[in-house]
Amino acid sequence: MHAEEARVGDDRVIVLIDGRSGSGKTTLGRRLAAAWPAHLGPVRLVHLDDVYPGWHGLETASRVVAATILRGERPGWRRWDWALDRPGEWATLDPSVSVIVEGAGSLTRASSALATTRVWLDLDDDERRRRALGRDGAAYEPWWDVWAAQEERHLDRESPRSLADVVAEA
Repeated sequence: MHAEEARVGDDRVIVLIDGRSGSGKTTLGRRLAAAWPAHLGPVRLVHLDDVYPGWHGLETASRVVAATILRGERPGWRRWDWALDRPGEWATLDPSVSVIVEGAGSLTRASSALATTRVWLDLDDDERRRRALGRDGAAYEPWWDVWAAQEERHLDRESPRSLADVVAEA
């Protein structure tokens, strides 16, 4: 299904991009937002890196996608202040604006039911690690195994690859 086919009237398009760390989610999300067709109206790109409440927060942010980013009386999320290691300000979303959510944990059974298009990105483990540590370096390296364990739990719990409309393997 193409985003243009899924849009009905004033309904927004919702794209979820999931995959393990270093698989290219942020790059794809930025490219998609930059190339967003004007006839679909505006789009907002949400990075789950802004939502995870610290290095142990994948599951919490994953729940936030369906609970408050994609629906609710006041759609949005509480930003995480990584420098101070505490919650930051509330980021509000316009419920009429299309949204792209990219990040590990974005694709769940609950969020999938609310999405127009669901994407899973696959990349071999060595290349993912090379990319992620090349991007985030020393700040991420001590957390790699902690984060990978959370990703494994997400894969076991939600099976996001099986929920995807599009699976891209590199």
